[in-house]
Amino acid sequence: MFDLKPTTALGEENARIDVVGVFTISENSNCSLASLAARKGQEAVVVGAIEVALGIDLPGPGGCVTKDDHRIWWSGPGQWMIEADHDTHPLLAREIKEIVRDAGAVTEQTDGWCRFDIEGANPEALFERLCAVDVPSMSIGTATRTNIHHIGCFLIREEALFNVIGPRSSAASLHGALVEVALGLP
Repeated sequence: MFDLKPTTALGEENARIDVVGVFTISENSNCSLASLAARKGQEAVVVGAIEVALGIDLPGPGGCVTKDDHRIWWSGPGQWMIEADHDTHPLLAREIKEIVRDAGAVTEQTDGWCRFDIEGANPEALFERLCAVDVPSMSIGTATRTNIHHIGCFLIREEALFNVIGPRSSAASLHGALVEVALGLP
C-alpha cells in the first residue's frame, strides 16, 4: 500500500515563508481554483447564476472581486478564475458547475497553479523589476495577466499585499525569481 501525503508546490510539507529584506514572500497552499467560461450566448445566464448563488457580480477586464470566502477575477472575455480556501471548498469546481449548470464550462485548476503572497514596503519596486505591468497604477482589487521571469502569471493587488499565481510546474523558478529580486533591493 502507498503512503501518500500532500506537498506544497515547492515540495514541502508546510508552506514556505521567506523574509527577504523588507519583503515577506509566503507560499499559500490553501487555495482551491476553478476556471469558468460562459458558453456561447450564455454569459448573462452565468453572470446571473453566480450573482444569485454567491452574491458576486462577475468582474470585467482587470477586475477582481472578493466576497466572503470567494475571490473571482476576470481572465478573458466571458472567462473568470474563481478561488476559495481549500479547507472549506475542496471541490470548488464541482460547486461552481452546480451553480452555472450547462451555461458554463468549469474546469478544476487547483493543482495546476501555485500562489505566493508578497507583503512589504514598496512592492512596486519589486514588481517593476519582475514584470512589464504599471504596478503603481494598479488599484486595490485589480488583477492582470503578465510574465514574471518568463512565466505566465496572474498578478493581483489586494489592500496590503500582492498575490502572484503561476503554474505549479514552475513554482520553484517563480519563487526563486521573487526571492532573487527582493535580495537585490535596498
